[in-house]
Amino acid sequence: MIPALTLLLACQLAGEATVRLAGWPVPGPVLGMALLVAILLGRDRLRPGAAPVSDTPLGAVTRVMLANLSLLFVPAGVGILRNAPALASNGLGLATALVVSTLLTLLVTALVFRALSGRLDGSGEPNP
Repeated sequence: MIPALTLLLACQLAGEATVRLAGWPVPGPVLGMALLVAILLGRDRLRPGAAPVSDTPLGAVTRVMLANLSLLFVPAGVGILRNAPALASNGLGLATALVVSTLLTLLVTALVFRALSGRLDGSGEPNP
């Protein structure tokens, strides 16, 4: 369990350090998660017969973390309540930005899916 937690935290640290050193406008944990995905893809290519990630200590750690994910929203909720006056004065603008950005995200996702689905056959392999 400790090596799995170490891997997760090391990926997050690498992402944070890279973002801060390079000055990229990307959240460090997102870059760390991309690094973890790359590590797992490399693991699957180097060891094709390896157990699925869900059957490894990393899978066990992530299951526990996901089962308790709701606890991570408590600080965000407290922050929202603490900034209630700012939300009240800028509520309409925030709500508009939230709705518009959600709709734009759905639209872009649908367009990308539509563009890429024509390039793949039913098995997920590229068309020749």
